[in-house]
Amino acid sequence: MKTRLIVCNASLLILIVMSIAGSFPESGANPSIPDELSVSAAASKFLTTLTEEQKKKALSSYDDAARFQWHFIPKDFRKGLQLKEMNDDQRKAADALLRSSLSLAGYSKAKKIMELESLLAAIEKGRGAIRDSQRYYFTLFGKPSKKNRWGLSIEGHHLSLNFVIESNQLIAVTPSFFAANPAVVKSDALPSVPRGTRVLADEEVLGFQLVNALNEKQKSKAIFSKKAPREIRAAGEAQPPSEKPIGIRGKAMNPAQMSLLKKLVGAYAANFPKQIRQKKLDTIQSDGWDNLYFAWGGATQPGIGHYYRVEGDNVLIEFVNTQPDANGNPANHIHCVWRNPKGDFAIELKK
Repeated sequence: MKTRLIVCNASLLILIVMSIAGSFPESGANPSIPDELSVSAAASKFLTTLTEEQKKKALSSYDDAARFQWHFIPKDFRKGLQLKEMNDDQRKAADALLRSSLSLAGYSKAKKIMELESLLAAIEKGRGAIRDSQRYYFTLFGKPSKKNRWGLSIEGHHLSLNFVIESNQLIAVTPSFFAANPAVVKSDALPSVPRGTRVLADEEVLGFQLVNALNEKQKSKAIFSKKAPREIRAAGEAQPPSEKPIGIRGKAMNPAQMSLLKKLVGAYAANFPKQIRQKKLDTIQSDGWDNLYFAWGGATQPGIGHYYRVEGDNVLIEFVNTQPDANGNPANHIHCVWRNPKGDFAIELKK
């Protein structure tokens, strides 16, 4: 729920942002860092804190094929330098780099996703080092500068952020993957992640609101399967799927339904810094909101597997919640991604 108040007090302003971004406290967020802090400056600062041995892990060439390797599953090995291998000052610099690449809302989600690993460790005793809030890896592809094109990967379990920066500006932010297990915390295993925490609330709630706002005729177009797909498509692949869009077009929606569609897309765009967020939304506006497709699979109420897809010429959003959480609660484990149908990693796909 958005709070509509004009305030001067900084602490009240933070509460408003929290209300818009989601239903959890922003653990670790630093509101003193401006939304438009230069990614290049933060990356350069991060590199200065590293030893030569650490740089060998954290720094690679822009053309390295590893730039296109991404995934969100627990893995024994990933590219880059992990937080666990850093000292406190280096972790602070890495955190500033993460903050500079996202909006405050996106940064808060990423930090909470990392903290969910500690919750999983507390619930899943015996899994060993695989559940660890410091098993997140930072990789720079090419040296950051105000002129050169370079890439950035920040990745670990349930988080894969991939950026391309040129002329000191973010020019590509896909694939951008966020996930949450549990989707809604239903245990008291870790006091810092209290019961009721819901990291990706808007992504799920707005999807349900939209599909349930459709009339029966509209649902017959939007719902393509009574059973949700098990996973998002092309997970871990360098480029997005190229299937023909399915579902109901925006032009077949009434104004209230269109408003929900815009809010749903906005929940994903809100993860990015202001400049590129607005560029993404302006591109969708230029393409025409009427030309977006919304497709749904599975149940239209919580607790049973469900999936949706929003697709247009320049945006592809996929969301799936079919897996149980660590305590066995059904359909309480979200995967969601924003991709570019014209090419991820700033690579233009050939038609």
